[in-house]
Amino acid sequence: MRTQVGIVGAGPAGLLLSHLLARQGIDSVVLECRSRAYVEQRVRAGVLEHPTVELLRETGLAARLDQQGLAHEGISLRFDGGDHRIDFADLVGRGIVVYGQQEVVKDLIAARLADGADIRFDVSDVALDGITDAPVIGFVDADGKRRELACDVIAGCDGFHGISRAAVPHTVHDRQYPFAWLGILAKAAPTHHELVYANHERGFSLYSMRSPEVTRLYLQVPPDTDAADWSEAQIWDELAVRLAAEGFVLNEGPLIEKGVTGMRSFVAEPMRHGRLFLAGDAAHIVPPTGAKGMNLAIADVRVLADALAEFLRDHDESGIDSYSRTCLRRVWRAEHFSWWMTSMLHNVDAADTDSFTRQLQLSQLRYTVSSRAAATSLAENYVGLPHQAAL
Repeated sequence: MRTQVGIVGAGPAGLLLSHLLARQGIDSVVLECRSRAYVEQRVRAGVLEHPTVELLRETGLAARLDQQGLAHEGISLRFDGGDHRIDFADLVGRGIVVYGQQEVVKDLIAARLADGADIRFDVSDVALDGITDAPVIGFVDADGKRRELACDVIAGCDGFHGISRAAVPHTVHDRQYPFAWLGILAKAAPTHHELVYANHERGFSLYSMRSPEVTRLYLQVPPDTDAADWSEAQIWDELAVRLAAEGFVLNEGPLIEKGVTGMRSFVAEPMRHGRLFLAGDAAHIVPPTGAKGMNLAIADVRVLADALAEFLRDHDESGIDSYSRTCLRRVWRAEHFSWWMTSMLHNVDAADTDSFTRQLQLSQLRYTVSSRAAATSLAENYVGLPHQAAL
C-alpha cells in the first residue's frame, strides 16, 4: 500500500487532518485500532471553542452541529453560595457550542467515507518504521492480513497511550493533580442553560449538558476513587450540596454512564521526529477544567495540514520545520489557562486543611467576577484565541 500521509488514530485529530488534507489534494490513509461503533460512541469532550466551530463550518462539517449544538454565551462561577455569570458575548463578542466529541467524530467519518476516504478500523499490531527518511506503517488489517503502508509522512494522532508518542525522542513536562473527577451522564433535562463551575468547601463540581435531554455532571474526588463505591443517590445528594444556589434546581434522572477521570497536565516536546508528527493527546494533555483538549487537537491539525500540503505539493519545508514550535506556543497557553482554572476551583490540598490556599482561591474568584479586565481574560481564553494569533 502507498499513500502520502499515513494517519494513526481515527479520533477528531486524525479524521479532521485527513479531511483538511483532502481539500488540498493530499492523499491519506487512516488506521484505527478500535471499531467504528466504538469511536462513534466514545463520550469525551463537549465544548467547542469559537475557532473550532468556525473551522468546521468553513470546511463543510457543521450541518448537524448547527442543528443540534447548544450555543452558549457565558458560564457561571459559583462560590460563597452565590452565582456569578461571565458574559462571553458582552466581554469578547464570541461564545462556545456544546456538541459532543463523539458527534464530531460521526460527522467526520460520514464526510470522509462520502469522499471515498480509506479509513481502516479494527487494525492491530501497528508498528512504525523508517521514521527519519522512508516511513512505513505495518499493521494487521481487520481481515487478519499483515500489511505495510508506505507513506511520505506519518501523523501520530493516536492519543497518550498510542505508539506514536513513544517513537519521538522528547522532553516530558508532566504534572499529576491530587484529585480526579467522578463524572456522570444522566437522562435528565438541563435546568440551567449554561455551564456552572462551582468552588465549594467540600470540593469542585461542574454542571454541564450534552443535549436538551441529557446532562453531564462532575464531582471532585480523590484520585483512587472507584466509581462503583458511589451510589446514584450519593452522587445526586453531593451534587445538590456543591451546586446549591438561590433558585437553582438540580434535575435528576437515571444514569447512562458513570466513571472516574484522572487529572494531569502533560506536554511532550518536540512534536516532530523526522517524518513523524504528533498531534492532539499524543503530544499534550490538559486537565478538563478549561475545556481545551479536543480544541487543541483541532488547532494542531489545522497547522499540520497546511504544513504538510506545502511540503508534499510545493516541496516547501518551512511549515513542517516550524510545526512543533508553532503548536507548542498555543499548547502552553492552554496548559496555563487549564492549570489556572483547575487551581482556582478545586480543593488543591489533599487533606483539605490549607486555609491559606482556600482564601487565595476565593480572592481570585471574587476578583475575576468583579473586574471586567479579569473576566475578559477568562472569557477570551475560554472561547478560544484565533488559530492564526501569534501567542
